[in-house]
Amino acid sequence: MSTTARPGLSVVEDDEDHVSDGSAGRAWRADRDNRRRERVRGIWQFFEGGNPYTNYWLVLGATVALAAIGLTMVLSSTSVDADGNSFTTFTRQASWAGLGVIGMLLMTLVPTRWLGGIGWVMMIASGVMLCLVAFTPLGSTAGGSTNWLEIGPVRGQPSEVAKLALILWGASVLAKKGRLVERFTHWMMPFVAPGALTVLVLVLAGGDLGTSIVITMIVGTLLFAAGVKMRYFLFASGLAAAAGALLMWMTPYRMMRVYAWLGMNCDHPTEPCHQTQQGFYALASGGFWGVGLGQSRQKWAYIPEVENDFIFTIIGEELGLLGTVLVLGLFMTLVVGIFRIASASKDHFVRLVCIGIAAWLVGQAFVNISMVTGLIPVVGVPLPFISYGGSALTMAMLGIGVVLNFARRQRLEAMKPRGRSRGAKKAKGTTLSSPRA
Repeated sequence: MSTTARPGLSVVEDDEDHVSDGSAGRAWRADRDNRRRERVRGIWQFFEGGNPYTNYWLVLGATVALAAIGLTMVLSSTSVDADGNSFTTFTRQASWAGLGVIGMLLMTLVPTRWLGGIGWVMMIASGVMLCLVAFTPLGSTAGGSTNWLEIGPVRGQPSEVAKLALILWGASVLAKKGRLVERFTHWMMPFVAPGALTVLVLVLAGGDLGTSIVITMIVGTLLFAAGVKMRYFLFASGLAAAAGALLMWMTPYRMMRVYAWLGMNCDHPTEPCHQTQQGFYALASGGFWGVGLGQSRQKWAYIPEVENDFIFTIIGEELGLLGTVLVLGLFMTLVVGIFRIASASKDHFVRLVCIGIAAWLVGQAFVNISMVTGLIPVVGVPLPFISYGGSALTMAMLGIGVVLNFARRQRLEAMKPRGRSRGAKKAKGTTLSSPRA
């Protein structure tokens, strides 16, 4: 080792063996990047991996848990009915839930090749029912929107049927077109026009902006999953935002909700901020553990129709932060299970249907929770499986039945014995991975 001195500076020169060219640092950074990639790959494999047995029970378990929580919270939020009918609403919801379970089991057993045809039938039926709601006296108005069809003692929302119909029919159309959907005319017709646009116009004719947002979300997700080019989405997003703003501006009660969300008209005689503020009080008073099941104070006529769109606030008040996190975790479990089933299939139709149903249920849950927590204005969208509403609950369970149909087929395929074919003997010793079950 030698040293050279200069005025005011001392420099130490290492021997040749101790001089570093930076290779150790580069190797460490490369190793760190590899570890990060492995972690990301492991997380991604968790979401798209699993086996057919696990995926089936993952979706079914999350659905049953959410429906059970929904029935419990409907009973709790309506047990203080001013008319003294504490169990009337719960009994109706339980009856619809039983019907939904039967429908879910039937959809699980239906041959998969029939689902596209079922989608066509449902599209025609939902279109007819939406026309009856919008243009005949059979349409019933509630909450400022005419979106209920009332025939004798039966009352339901045809728009809920239209959501599942759009997914099944749209997936069938887009899957048959294949890579042709990259062309404008092929993804536009007939899926967007006249199909989706007809449903959207009929829903908007009844004044239901919340449902139209969910339908737009479903259509956009299906087109994205089908392979439509991104430049079309940029144009469509701007057009949809402009149309939504125009619809709100043209409707006084919608603009009042927007002003209430901005806190600009809370002193109005109609108290447009009342429902949202009371929902905040419910969420805040719940704390971490909650005040206890059935012990909510805000459900005593402070929050209008608390069993519907704002039922998440009662979950937060009675079950606390733990209850809300549990609900969010169950929705996350549901979407993970559906995504696993989609990734395990090579059928384009199956993948599109699974992604569409996930966008419908989880996307609608996101809109509802964003609404009650003040992230967006009040738009009147129920929380799937949990909010009161028989037709919504039944159709959501039918959608899960379709997903379970695919999972059941995958289970049956996995149970088949895999014999070694002649081609497999020739391929012995190669590095090709075996096909996913």
